Amino acid sequence: MFAIPGQVPVTLTPAAVAQIAAMMARENAAGFRIGVKKGGCAGMEYTMEVAAEADPMDIVVEEGPARVLIAPLAQMFLLGTEIDYEEGLLEAGFKFRNPNVVESCGCGESVKFRDTAEG
Repeated sequence: MFAIPGQVPVTLTPAAVAQIAAMMARENAAGFRIGVKKGGCAGMEYTMEVAAEADPMDIVVEEGPARVLIAPLAQMFLLGTEIDYEEGLLEAGFKFRNPNVVESCGCGESVKFRDTAEG
């Protein structure tokens, strides 16, 4: 839908590949769907879920055993994003390094994207 021919819309670090592959195996899933929705103090939140099957409109990114399904409405917001998985003493989770984000809330749970008219 918003894909640029010949360019992968998101990249995955080795840690993200390992975590997504483990989640897919555990749930016997077809992939890990990523989207965005309105919410949070900055305006938008990422959504993540294991998916039983790919939607025909999803962009599918495969790296090794990991498969990421990018929901149609999220595609333009995620172009150029690197997805990582980090583990620390107190928390573990996916981290999105997204060049389209212009602001995020203090807790890091919600983001504001660059206005598409800004280019």
